[in-house]
Amino acid sequence: MPGAGKGTALNSAAKTAGVALFLLTCLNLFNFIDRYILPGVQPLVQKEFGVSDERMGALTYAFFITYMIAAPVTGWLGDRFKRKPLIITGALLWSIATLLTARVHSYETLYFRHAVVGIGEATFSIFAPALLADYYPEMDRNRILTIFYTAIPVGAALGYLTGGMLGPRYGWRAPFFIAALPGVVIALLFWFFVREPERGTADSIAPTLNRTTVRGFLRNPAYWGATLGMAMMVFSMGGISVWLPTFFYRYGGYSLQLSNQLIGGITVVDGIVGTWLGGWLAQRWLKRDHRALYLLSAASAALTIPFAAFAFFGPRSLLIPTVFLAEFFLFLNTGPLNTAIVNSIAAPVRSTAIAVNLFVIHSLGDASSPRIIGSISDHSSLRIGLGATLISLVISAAILLFGSRFAPRLQGSTQ
Repeated sequence: MPGAGKGTALNSAAKTAGVALFLLTCLNLFNFIDRYILPGVQPLVQKEFGVSDERMGALTYAFFITYMIAAPVTGWLGDRFKRKPLIITGALLWSIATLLTARVHSYETLYFRHAVVGIGEATFSIFAPALLADYYPEMDRNRILTIFYTAIPVGAALGYLTGGMLGPRYGWRAPFFIAALPGVVIALLFWFFVREPERGTADSIAPTLNRTTVRGFLRNPAYWGATLGMAMMVFSMGGISVWLPTFFYRYGGYSLQLSNQLIGGITVVDGIVGTWLGGWLAQRWLKRDHRALYLLSAASAALTIPFAAFAFFGPRSLLIPTVFLAEFFLFLNTGPLNTAIVNSIAAPVRSTAIAVNLFVIHSLGDASSPRIIGSISDHSSLRIGLGATLISLVISAAILLFGSRFAPRLQGSTQ
């Protein structure tokens, strides 16, 4: 029966999409575990190599410099070749580089290790959301990408916890192995069980020039409103995430292990609840207002500011509750803002657009913020250094409010 054949094909496509979402989310989880182990063991690394706060911030800078340099090349490849083998190659590269952490016995070698990992992660971070966009239509992407990006806070929390628990006991190198082997296994499963969809098959928004060409999206206000707003958000998130364990250690009076346990616990609860609540609110709001992805993200930045200010400059007794509330509101934007980027561009140039987005948000954001905060800390205090993130949150909210004027109208949105 023709109907039965069509139903079987739809079920098969849905199953493949579900498997792809699950495996890509797992890869994203271990990707961020690896990234956030360093903040969890940062004081141990500083003690062994005897380096300043600014030089510790430079490690993150090295990671993002190679990440940004690789992004334009990988974006170009993703719009011209199949993304499945490119995703697997990237996952294997950062997994192998992580395994080689055992050979790190100088600051310079650690700097190089972080740079190599940045190349591998750049490929995965570009191709995964572009591939997921070809499985799901625009109105569903906020829900799907919320699931995918929930791996960020969970992975960050596990990175803090892994570094804080294993680092003092077994040395700071040992925790990095936690993320390496699972990455290899998941990459192999992805190779055998995922079929890549036809490019652009799920798009429904009209393929205008500013959505389907490189020259066009460089003048696309919806894309740039989301990208520049995200860059300022990432400046704050990157700087806070790198320096928060050290802040707890220095100003909170907590041990390194307890600092990472507290931050890991806060991050995993806030990350899961905040990311899911933000995605749920945006999904409901999106049915009534096509600007919802931008407006909710702007609200996320604005609501974070007062609690982050109390955390950095308030009394020690308020440190934990204010960090908890600041992180909660900061995570509300995770799914909506990434979805705004994906929906602003059509399939023919989506990988390139995501690559440019990553270059911009990291060059203006977390590539520089840990080092800037570290430099300010060397000359004044870590409190003042972290205070710089409040300014970028104000700028982020303003840009996103302006960018909401250009949000694309989606099928299923009433306004």
